[in-house]
Amino acid sequence: MRSVSLIDLDSTLPPAVTGAPAPADTGTGTVTGAGTDAGTDTWTGVEAGDVGAPPRDRGANAPTISRDIDRATLQQQVELQAAQRTQALAELAEAAQQRANELRVEQRQRLQRQQERAAELARQWVLPVAGYSLTATFGESSYLWSTVHTGLDFAAAEGTPLVAVAQGTITATEYNGAYGTKTILTLDDGTEIWYCHQSSQTVSVGDVVAPGETIGAVGSTGNTTGPHLHLEVRPDGGDPVDPYTVLAEHGVSP
Repeated sequence: MRSVSLIDLDSTLPPAVTGAPAPADTGTGTVTGAGTDAGTDTWTGVEAGDVGAPPRDRGANAPTISRDIDRATLQQQVELQAAQRTQALAELAEAAQQRANELRVEQRQRLQRQQERAAELARQWVLPVAGYSLTATFGESSYLWSTVHTGLDFAAAEGTPLVAVAQGTITATEYNGAYGTKTILTLDDGTEIWYCHQSSQTVSVGDVVAPGETIGAVGSTGNTTGPHLHLEVRPDGGDPVDPYTVLAEHGVSP
């Protein structure tokens, strides 16, 4: 085998590689080098004078920032936000006032309905007792009474609650001979309602009662043959009239 020397290897390289001169520095920042194609390769770098140099003057037309303009803009923003807050607060105050007015109207309407309801209840009449049977009517004659019967008898179990037939004021709570334990309820028009033969009373003179409010209990005190309510109606505290008719006139059917 033939041995190869370094001289032989060098002689085998192409002329373009072995004979190419090194790039030359022209001293102006441009490096040139000759190629094999009769042209030149050029590399352009940073000029030496640019390295470490201060910023160049960009001329009189360069934009400037004014601190006065910044302060004026900020002041405008602050004033705008303040105006927006003031407007928002005014709108909230107006809405609150409107709601308050609505609540006052609703309250007046509710109070008016309550008053109307109270007036309606005051005009209502109810039966004086529940779970009863009628055993004697107005005007009947019997050996049991010295004269004709002056009321309407509701027989019921002793202790059964007795209630006000209408709104009125208690004007008497007493024991009255043949009537036994008696309560007088005086209505707003002066009519007296007598509750007789009670076993107990739950009201006092001066009490104002509403229709259906308990005032006592069925009993058999006085001249009786058993527990019952003897009810009398006396317009203006005068002579008795038929309780059945008066109750019916006020929408109550015994």
